[in-house]
Amino acid sequence: MTSNQSILHLRFDMPPGSDAELPEQLRRLLENITPRVQMIEPDSAVLDLTGALPYFHQDARGLTELIQLRVLAYFGVSSAAGAAPSRMLAAMACALTPPGRRLVIEDSPAAVRAFLRQRPVRELPGVGARAAATLSDYGLHTVGDVADTPQLTLQRLLGARPGRTLHERAHGHDSTAVGPTPAPASMSSEHRFDHDELDPAQHRRALLALADDLGARLRNSGQVAAGVTLTVRYADASSTRRSRTLPEPTQHTVLLARTAYTLYDSLNLQRARVRGITLRADALRSDDRATRQLTLDSGDDKPLAIEAVADRARARYGQNLLYPAALAVGRRPSTGVDGPGDRG
Repeated sequence: MTSNQSILHLRFDMPPGSDAELPEQLRRLLENITPRVQMIEPDSAVLDLTGALPYFHQDARGLTELIQLRVLAYFGVSSAAGAAPSRMLAAMACALTPPGRRLVIEDSPAAVRAFLRQRPVRELPGVGARAAATLSDYGLHTVGDVADTPQLTLQRLLGARPGRTLHERAHGHDSTAVGPTPAPASMSSEHRFDHDELDPAQHRRALLALADDLGARLRNSGQVAAGVTLTVRYADASSTRRSRTLPEPTQHTVLLARTAYTLYDSLNLQRARVRGITLRADALRSDDRATRQLTLDSGDDKPLAIEAVADRARARYGQNLLYPAALAVGRRPSTGVDGPGDRG
């Protein structure tokens, strides 16, 4: 029933307007405990603590408390925690736990049965509304009811594979491993206004300058971005973040700018005093791995042709020689950048 594992599921109570880099900062902290960390958007993480327990001379409850305390002390983020012998049980335990608390299921068949049998069957992973209704029609309301039902009966009710899977989960069987997912490489560009800027036109000029900078750097480094993240910081030091996955990876300024404008418009800013804007290209990969380009409108052909010419001119004469005409009015917004391929 159990597998001598210790899995921890954390759900973070992210503060409103939290820093765009907070998830990556949390990842780094957790990886100081165990290298087997899987971040789950937007606010959760799963850790395999099996190898960390002897290193820290702690049991699952003690190490869970330590991790929650570190997250709170370093970042002011409260968390709910579920620790159990399997990933499924840890997730179920975490879902029942309020922020700042923890629920630990001991690594014993008796403890697993005591936790599972009383739970409503709909709490098992993979049991949707339709399956729950079918099971209820046959008097199967709790996980214990399902566990006491022969597997063949469950297969007749739900189908061969779903019935077998449900039977295994009702007995606490779950072999899903925690596969650490490396942070995708990212590249960002930032503009800080000389004063708190209320003018949406100036905000959009800054967005275009940031997209132009990111696009040129992506093309120069032979990379494409699969997503874009916009972070707007305000005069009161708060910030707002919006992200969007692109239909297909791109390195073109016109497409990055178009997405940046969409993210900006979604904020519905009303005379907001903006102190700075950061645009980040997410989930970078080599451009030779992009199997096809985005479907482009015919109106995009000319900007992309100009973009190629501008890249060649910049490579020969300098980065500030050519840039979008909309940036030629007044002084071109300056950008502060990180290195290509930095982790976002």
